[in-house]
Amino acid sequence: MSYKLGEVILSRDTIARRVKEIAAEITKDYSDKDGVVIIGILTGAAFFLTDLVRELSEDLDVRVDFMSVASYGEATQSSGVVRIFYDMKSSIEGKHVIVVEDIIDSGLTLSHLLSLLQQRKPASLKICVLLDKYERRKTEVKVDYCGFRIPDKFVVGYGLDCAGKWRHLKDIKYVIEE
Repeated sequence: MSYKLGEVILSRDTIARRVKEIAAEITKDYSDKDGVVIIGILTGAAFFLTDLVRELSEDLDVRVDFMSVASYGEATQSSGVVRIFYDMKSSIEGKHVIVVEDIIDSGLTLSHLLSLLQQRKPASLKICVLLDKYERRKTEVKVDYCGFRIPDKFVVGYGLDCAGKWRHLKDIKYVIEE
């Protein structure tokens, strides 16, 4: 099967404006807290996370860490437990934590990841996603900061890829099967 790029659904300017708005919300919400740990989920969220943390107030004590995870749920007949390929380097016990993801659809991976992170006893745990394909949700996950709700179509760019391609695009575009 081959793919080609479709139309732009979110331009780089639209994305940049929304990232600034989310950063302002986070700055406001954490201005009275003793710092925040932002955990980016690799690889897709790296672009969003980078732009997001650059827009946070210099007055915030911001720590950045990363995880790489995969969930093998119903589609692969396993238990749906999150498999960690790369774990964060620092402890989150007693800390305010925001998990940053590029996209949420079924919610299965994020739900399991949140359960795992709750066991590490953070003071608070919130979710920030760039894209929300809400109509694909199989389990309820509370998204605290959301960039955009999008329809159930495959998208690439700004960190999102199709078989490793197009992650570098500055805009987010639909993918069309040929």
